Amino acid sequence: MGQNRRDFLGLSATLLASAGLGASLKAQEHDHGGHGESSSPKRHLTRVEDPKRVLSPATVITPQEGKNYNPVVTLNGWTLPYEMKEGVKEFHLIAEPVVREFAPGMVVNCWGYNGTSPGPTIEAVEGDRVRLIVTNKLPEHTTIHWHGLILPNGMDGVGGLTQPQIAPEETFVYEFTLVQSGTFMYHPHADEMVQMAMGAMGMFIIHPKNPKEHRVDRDFCFLLSSYDIAPGTYTPNPSTMTEFNLWTFNSRVFPGIDTMNVRVGDRVRIRVGNLTMTNHPIHMHGHTFEVSCTDGGWVPKSARWPEVTTDVAVGQMRAIEFVAKHEGDWSIHCHKSHHTMGPMGHSIPNMIGVKQDDIAQKISDLLPDYMYMPMGKSGMAEMSDMADMGMALPENTLPMMSGQGPFGPIEMGGMFTLVKVRKNQPKGDYSDPGWYTHPSGTVAKKR
Repeated sequence: MGQNRRDFLGLSATLLASAGLGASLKAQEHDHGGHGESSSPKRHLTRVEDPKRVLSPATVITPQEGKNYNPVVTLNGWTLPYEMKEGVKEFHLIAEPVVREFAPGMVVNCWGYNGTSPGPTIEAVEGDRVRLIVTNKLPEHTTIHWHGLILPNGMDGVGGLTQPQIAPEETFVYEFTLVQSGTFMYHPHADEMVQMAMGAMGMFIIHPKNPKEHRVDRDFCFLLSSYDIAPGTYTPNPSTMTEFNLWTFNSRVFPGIDTMNVRVGDRVRIRVGNLTMTNHPIHMHGHTFEVSCTDGGWVPKSARWPEVTTDVAVGQMRAIEFVAKHEGDWSIHCHKSHHTMGPMGHSIPNMIGVKQDDIAQKISDLLPDYMYMPMGKSGMAEMSDMADMGMALPENTLPMMSGQGPFGPIEMGGMFTLVKVRKNQPKGDYSDPGWYTHPSGTVAKKR
């Protein structure tokens, strides 16, 4: 290759300088997140260990009795409580910086609502009058747009167009009647590039006024979001347009994403909203489904057809429905293969089929104190093997592929989780049943 010691030392100097800069930036990020010692003002970050137990102090727990709908299950999330005030359902949202665990071993400085990113799911019923009280604890102005809802123009949440911006420490009130049912979202319409890239978003579910319409036994929801977080750092880069390295369901990545546990015979709905910058073909194993709801409302049964994959474009919502007929642990994931992987560098050279033994020895001779491991010759599965062997990763960084299954490494990451279907799931108990026990003779095996 014509590479000499001087070239390597020059490269080493560059890498060391980059490492020093990275350490400096990381220290700044820690300060920015309220860590370390600094005299400069620090932004307070809220670490939520169990978001299902954390409520805004301005709210009360919504009574379960009297509900005429089956509440949704938000993956790794929760539903926002409300108070009834003179016939109006009153919700409180606090836009604020938060810390979100993407999976064990990685936490991220995000922006969100009421201590979590995405924010809590809002649930109400068609015909309800709702009052949404929004307090801004972010370091810049914001608004909330109620994505897909039909409402008065002045409640649409577009800063500068339909309302003044909500300045830091200000509180605004949105109030309107819900005139439709379906699957919707909320997010800022102010400095969107930054605020949505930092995770400010949430789902808004409106149940039909007639509780007999569109009934299901299990109703799940989650948002698709993407982030660019350099290895060893904690804060997303909001300037990134295409080269994202973390693809998430509800700001969680596999194996940190909740499984969807159902009983054989259950009618199941899965609602998905896409607030990334690209489309996602969501594919489910083991069953066929129908798209039952889009951004515009419910799809008539006469207009549906069976699918195993549905594409969710940018800014779209899709709800799929199926009857859980087949037992097993069935994968559900984005079918863009890089979206089911963990953090990865996009400038890594393609080393598949390249013999690296000679260069590895030369690097070792030139830099005896530097451990170089040639990787990629036979594919990327060896990355998973190295992670299993305890290969050190940069601080606050997840492996590219992860997850252990009953037969070994699953080698997934990002937008991937499971639908677990069981005959013997106890009534009223949808806790994780563990790995599926396959009937004798039904598992592929070596000849």
